[in-house]
Formats: sequence, C-alpha cells, structure tokens
Amino acid sequence: MTFNTIDLSTAETQYYLQHIVAPRPVCFASTTDKNGNVNLSPFSFFNLFSSNPPVVVFSPVRRIRDNSEKHTLENLREVPEVVINIVTFDMVQQVSLSSCDYPKGTDEFLKSGFTKQKASIVKPPMVKESRAKLECRVIEIKSLGEKGGAGQLVIAEVVCFHINDELLSTDKKFMQEKFELIARLGCDWYARISPATLFKVEKPNLRLGVGMDALPAEIKNSSVLTGNHLGQLANVHALPSQMSEFCDSRLDALCYYFKEDNKTARVHTYAKELLDEGKIDQAWQVLLSVTKEYIKNATWETN
Repeated sequence: MTFNTIDLSTAETQYYLQHIVAPRPVCFASTTDKNGNVNLSPFSFFNLFSSNPPVVVFSPVRRIRDNSEKHTLENLREVPEVVINIVTFDMVQQVSLSSCDYPKGTDEFLKSGFTKQKASIVKPPMVKESRAKLECRVIEIKSLGEKGGAGQLVIAEVVCFHINDELLSTDKKFMQEKFELIARLGCDWYARISPATLFKVEKPNLRLGVGMDALPAEIKNSSVLTGNHLGQLANVHALPSQMSEFCDSRLDALCYYFKEDNKTARVHTYAKELLDEGKIDQAWQVLLSVTKEYIKNATWETN
C-alpha cells in the first residue's frame, strides 16, 4: 500500500515512521531546571552526528495529544546541559517507567529507582546504573515546528565520557559484545543487542572492493547466492586467481559424484555455507572451480 503523508493524521504518520525507521538508540536524558529540580526521561529520536566536534542530537517531540512540551525541553532552555545515560537490557523496564508523564517537579530518579551520581563537568546528575554516560553541553535547540508531533532538535556537544571498566580491554578498546544495548521500534517493541545477534561486516576503507560488476557471470547470476553473499565476494580488493594447490575434500566429492547440470548449484550451496562462516577466500576458490568464464586479468587490483 502507498500512503501520502498529507492524507494521514499526525498520530498515523508517527505510527508508521516509528515502525519503519527502527531500531533506534535510546537517549536517557537527565536534566535540571534553574532551581535544581532534576528530570529523567528517555527519547528514541537520537543519534550521533559528528566526531569533531563530538555532537549528538536528540528530539523531545511536542506531544501530539495536547501540543505541550516535554519537561526535558523546558529544563534545557533554563540550564543548557544534559547527561545522556546509555540504556542496556538490564535497566530497560526502569527506563520505561521513567517515561510516564509525571507532573513537573517529580523526581523520576525516585520513581524509577535509579541512583543519582554527580557528573564531572555539567550540573545534571548521571544515572549510576548506566554503564556508559555522555556529559553534554547544548549548542542549539532547533524547532522543526510548533504543532503537536513537531521535533525540537537538541544539538549537544559531548564534553566527557564515562565508560565502565568492564566494557574496555586492557588497551582501552571497546568490547561491543559485552554491551547489551537496547533499541526502540514501533509501539511496545524493543530490540536487544546481545552476542547472539551481533555480526561483523568487513568495512571497505582505503582499498576499494572490486564491485558486483566485476564478478564472473556464473557467480553474479547464481540461483543460490543472495545479494549479501555477492556483496561479500565483491568486497575483495582484487579478483582472486584460481590456485592450483587449493585442496578441499568436500569440493572434490561434489565435482566427482554430480553431473554438470546440478554440480554448479551444489558447489554454490557449499560456497554459500563458507560465506556464512566468513570464509571468503575459501568460498572464492570453491566457486572458481566451476566457473567456465573467468576474467583474464584476475590478479587486477584497484588503486
């Protein structure tokens, strides 16, 4: 189905957007007003936008039901500082509780059972239970509109990190697999980032991948390999040569026992399994064993 936003209510537009633009990281923001009253609230319109200067952006949207502003936004106009406490799975239920529309002046730290921890630079307190905290100073608050549902972009510069030691290796590298983040989707749905759901994709940096257009036709037009598999093969920096010394007992069996008309599909299935295991070089050699037309300059490498 196709929906033009002009035909949808604001609530309907938000409903579809929150399901489609997902998962979203959660900004668990602690702020304070000019009298020192603390507010704590989560926002899923949040992300990283710059490293130099280090800038994050989140948006306390005007409430759709009555067009009122969030207490977080009111606080930031009075004291333009915020701590973004990163949310992990072990605290998600308490974080959700803090999102209740309590009356202004209510201390959500008390309501949600979190512990205040003094920040190093900014006035608002940190959430002690959070395993990573960002102390920030607000650069600008940019309104995207004055109607209910309008975003109010808070552009904030990170001035200090706090990261639990257990998340860092001895050489201060972040161990992503130990950080069970949560992310927001539509309605009541959340996502849990755990070691079982993590995977790596080799990122092309200074050296270019050869690209899909450089793949031999029999590989590119495979009925077995998906776009993801072809993307792995096309991300090599040089088209590999078929190695005469390459030896694989399973490949030998496939080539020996199956006729030409179904051998290719079975070999491609084997290569698919290798790619799923991240064994790209081995998959290439397996595929080249049944590729009739292979590019002549197979050792060509991109600059």
